[in-house]
Amino acid sequence: MTKKKMDFIPVNEPLLEGNEKKYLNECIDTGWISSTGRFVNDFETEFAKICNRKFAVSLSSGTAALDIAIQCLDLKKKSEVITSNFSIIACTNSIIRGGLKPILIDPPEDSFNIVAKDIEAKITKDTTAILIPHIYGLPADMDPIQELAKKYNLKIIEDAAEVHGQQYKGQPCGSFGDISIFSFYANKLITTGEGGMLLTDNEEIYKKARSLRDHCFMPGRRFIHDDIGFNFRMTNLQAAVGLSQVEQIDKFLDLKRKIGSKYNSLLKDLKSLKLPIQFQYDTENIYWAYTIIIQDKSMTADQLSKILLEHNIQTRPTFWPLNKQPVYEGHELFSKQENLHFSNSEFLAEYALYLPCGLGITEEQIEYIAQKVIEVFS
Repeated sequence: MTKKKMDFIPVNEPLLEGNEKKYLNECIDTGWISSTGRFVNDFETEFAKICNRKFAVSLSSGTAALDIAIQCLDLKKKSEVITSNFSIIACTNSIIRGGLKPILIDPPEDSFNIVAKDIEAKITKDTTAILIPHIYGLPADMDPIQELAKKYNLKIIEDAAEVHGQQYKGQPCGSFGDISIFSFYANKLITTGEGGMLLTDNEEIYKKARSLRDHCFMPGRRFIHDDIGFNFRMTNLQAAVGLSQVEQIDKFLDLKRKIGSKYNSLLKDLKSLKLPIQFQYDTENIYWAYTIIIQDKSMTADQLSKILLEHNIQTRPTFWPLNKQPVYEGHELFSKQENLHFSNSEFLAEYALYLPCGLGITEEQIEYIAQKVIEVFS
């Protein structure tokens, strides 16, 4: 029997059931609401432990973390940084703002993550770094990528914004490369509303990142500055929420995997759809986004999205390919990159989307969503 129409189901709903209110009240009661306070330090310390890193620098956003990461590596101006064509535009924007040239790679269609053989094919004498985003809850294959970096003397920035708590071959995502970065936007596994983190094992990078996030005040000489910095600080209020979220990370990972497994069991017989990869590199997908691909091209993702919205189900498109971004049209940085043909990225943009999968979703909602998807393809 068809279930009656449910109330609106957002694509993401955060879970704020831990110590968030308690810690926020402490900020308010003590007056420590700006970028100084115990929660900033505690959040950095605990997040560094999760990622098996020596140093962590909390920031105002994941984009701020990318910008500072680029600056901290002191890469040669106009040199090349290889990254994915299928990711948030923040990655390439940070490369461009750093005075560098992004070189784009098309990922395999199913795992969404760029691979070493394709990266190596794009390495030139001008390449200085690789920016690796882990996409939708699955890690990139880091061992061969790190071997490439060592072989060609390249720096690695690991964008782990979508793999909080995930592992790669037993090692935490966020522990690889010269620098790793995270976002704590509201749809992330751990959220502070807005916010980000930069992590490293290099003390000089750590010191430079801390300075850059706060206008490069000279130590002991406030209002005297030794570089051009930013106001990229995280507030104690945000960090209070973040600390509470970190305390619940094992619970969150378990919930995410149960959400993914529930969808898998309900949708597994639909021949029209390709469901997310469940296991890769000795780890289970954490389903940051539960992404389905319309394999038979029977309709576009946009058409499916509109149908589901009629049933109060919100969805999200996948990333729009960077080679198709209007802002980059005719941009000199992209003009000589082999005409920029990226069939996998373009196929995913047309035929893939992700279903509601936030931590606050209920089993009843998942069953309703799956039923409507099945009805569409039946």
